Parts: sequence; structure tokens; C-alpha cells
Amino acid sequence: MPVFDLSHTPLRELNSALHGLSSGANDTAFEVVNPRGHHAVAVGIDSPVTVEVRGSVGYYCAGMNDGGTVIVHGSAGPGIAENMMSGTVVIEGDASQYAGATGQGGLLVIKGNAASRCGISMKGIDIVVRGNIGHMSAFMGQSGHLVVCGDAGDALGDSLYEAKLFVRGSVKSLGSDCIEKEMRPEHLEKLAELLEKAGITDVSPQEFKRYGSARTLYNFNIDNADAY
Repeated sequence: MPVFDLSHTPLRELNSALHGLSSGANDTAFEVVNPRGHHAVAVGIDSPVTVEVRGSVGYYCAGMNDGGTVIVHGSAGPGIAENMMSGTVVIEGDASQYAGATGQGGLLVIKGNAASRCGISMKGIDIVVRGNIGHMSAFMGQSGHLVVCGDAGDALGDSLYEAKLFVRGSVKSLGSDCIEKEMRPEHLEKLAELLEKAGITDVSPQEFKRYGSARTLYNFNIDNADAY
């Protein structure tokens, strides 16, 4: 397993090695030590490689991930897994704002808390947060799932499209056009699947509430003109 010590190895060497895997390299696992809050660690992965980061990272770690597995044994700065296409990203600690922003696929697991705008403009990504999330999370969420085992801040799901939100704890307030919805059997089944993938076994899908779009903003109706 190649080991990159970012205390003396340039970050560019790590990312270049990860990008070179598509050219036929045989390595399938990497370890990163002493990340020291570096930005853009393990960005642009496009191969089924596993990267374990031993420490906390800065902005945009694992951005644009497409098929890789990135595990951060620490916390992450803003934009973790931004625009992820596929694969898995796991944060053992907390995540700063806009985690999983614009993500189009894959699974993002945050074992601590996530700050504001978690899942903003999500486009198919699945995000599971063990703790709480901040305000304006899932703003303009188009598709995918956001699962929160703790509480949610203000304006959850503001201007939501068709992303599905599941919250186990309290919601400080719902954003424009976001409403609580019925939890049907297919939603319980999907939620159980996501919790299992995230390794969360001590909570039940029946403990969650589902939230989604009332569909009054993106389907124009003159009766709702005052809400625009």
C-alpha cells in the first residue's frame, strides 16, 4: 500500500498518483498521513481505489469522486465530496458547510455533525449524517436522499425539488415549499438500506419522519404567485 506523508510530500504527488490509476497502475489502496488540514485531498478519483486519510482535511476533500472509497479518520472542511458522481466517502468526525454539494451519485457518510447547507443542490447523492445538520440543508435538492439521525436546523429543504429527506430528531423550521410527508413502506425499506450501508444499526427507520416538496414552486400555479 503506497503511503503519502503530506508533512513532506507535495499534495500534487498524491493526487497525480490517484489520477494515474486509470492508466493501468496496479495499486488499489492508499494511505495518507499527516494531512494537516490540506485542501483538495484525493480529488477527482475515477477508479475503484480506497484512500484512508489519517487526520483532518480542509476544503473539497474527495471532490468529484467517481468510484473511489475515501475514508477520513478525522473531520472535514467545507465541500467534502462536492459533485461526487459515485463511490463512497466516510467522515469519522464532523463536516463543515455544504457537504455533498451538487453530488450526483454515491454515498456520503458523516459520523459526526454537518454544518449548514448539507446536501445543497444534491442531484442523486445519498447522504447519511449520524449527528445534526445546520440551516438551509438540501436547499434546491433535486434528487437523492438525505438521512439525519439527529436534528436539523432552520429552513430544511428550502425550494426542494424531488430529493427525499429523513430526519429522526427535531427540525427547527422547514424551508419554502418543504412539508412533512407520509412515510410509506417503500420509504422505510429505502431508509433501512441506507442506514445499513452507513453502518448505523442502533436506530430504527420507524423513528424517522419524511420531508419533501409540496411542488407548488417548481410547478407554477397562479394561486401560489405570492410565494415566488
